[in-house]
Amino acid sequence: MAVVASLLEARTGQQIAANRTWRIETALKPVLRVRGHDCLDQLVAELFDDQTGVIADQIVDALLNQESSFFRDSGVLDMVVTAIDQRQQECDRRPRIWSAACSTGQEPLSLAMLFADRFETTGKVEPEILATDVSDAAITRARAARYSQFEIQRGLPVRQMIKWFEASGSDWIAQSSLVRKINFRRHNLVGDPAPVGYFDIVLCRNVMLYLSPVLRKRVFDLLAQVVRPGGLLVLGAGETVIGQTEAFSPSPRFRGLYERGAQSMHELGLVAA
Repeated sequence: MAVVASLLEARTGQQIAANRTWRIETALKPVLRVRGHDCLDQLVAELFDDQTGVIADQIVDALLNQESSFFRDSGVLDMVVTAIDQRQQECDRRPRIWSAACSTGQEPLSLAMLFADRFETTGKVEPEILATDVSDAAITRARAARYSQFEIQRGLPVRQMIKWFEASGSDWIAQSSLVRKINFRRHNLVGDPAPVGYFDIVLCRNVMLYLSPVLRKRVFDLLAQVVRPGGLLVLGAGETVIGQTEAFSPSPRFRGLYERGAQSMHELGLVAA
């Protein structure tokens, strides 16, 4: 188990607590079945022999927590829409949103639906949405935007389902016009450079929980590089910036969200003087 846990941490920065190692065996059961193995030791042996990296990819994808649902914490998403409204009143440019660690795409699709509805009623330009995840498998699924009946029922209002999704056998597929509103891309928060350009809002929910303090700071520093001054960072309900970074502080306008200060990267000590 130590080998597998180390692989996950090396690839993604995510740590599995000692009291949760049972999750390794549970998560890897489908991989064991596909690879024809009876136990974890056999899979690890194949991992060491594999020169292609395929086994490592399968293991990491299986271990990543890809829990997601449509319109998760809907009140938070409503605040995102309101914040974008305010940004558009303050400046004449197309806003940008980054949905980091987007898993299989429910979060960015939810945002795209909200802003498409807003465009229909107000005519306001829809923001550019970048959606990324460390998992190739998750991003492939997100681009396909194909969901099971169980997944589609998790948080998606019937009105939105009828408007934006089409039945395909037992699954539901998002209309291409909706998917095209999002730029899906693979990105590793702890290993890759920051995306190009600046964002008005970054959603990075339920990632910091799984990172060590060192890697958590690295990710906060990366996010500080790309969030515009006055822009917002959205974390998970159990996450905070307090005691973690000086680049963000609790927003006085949006309860539970965090605002990027006006400090330059030099002032924050994040680049060489």
